[in-house]
Amino acid sequence: MNAIRSPIAAGLMKHFYGSKVFVASCGVRAGETDPFTAAVMEEFGIPLGRHRPQSFEDLADTSFDLVISLSPEAHHKALELTRTMAIEAVYWPTMDPSVAVGSREQILEAYREVRDGLYSRIRARFGTIGAGGV
Repeated sequence: MNAIRSPIAAGLMKHFYGSKVFVASCGVRAGETDPFTAAVMEEFGIPLGRHRPQSFEDLADTSFDLVISLSPEAHHKALELTRTMAIEAVYWPTMDPSVAVGSREQILEAYREVRDGLYSRIRARFGTIGAGGV
């Protein structure tokens, strides 16, 4: 619902690649901003205060070379885009940390695992990066 995984990935991309890439975050449906997402991104110094959840249909620009989906439902939607657009659709299965239970710290740890996993995948796919795209 564009509230956890995709905003984390987009925030990491924007922070580390700056203006070198165009990044947009969307979900199958627009949800509500997740406070745990904002908390774990703040730990990296990446504010998500301006993120507004949106769906695929809400995207203002669809001129993408690559769509990375993080859930099966989103990947299905991304594959539909390949029928009419020359884009590459990649699926990175990523757990949904909102299903984590336990103490606040245990829940935050589930969100950190998602953040750190996405960070590793981004580095593997796009190379070594620096804040602001330097």
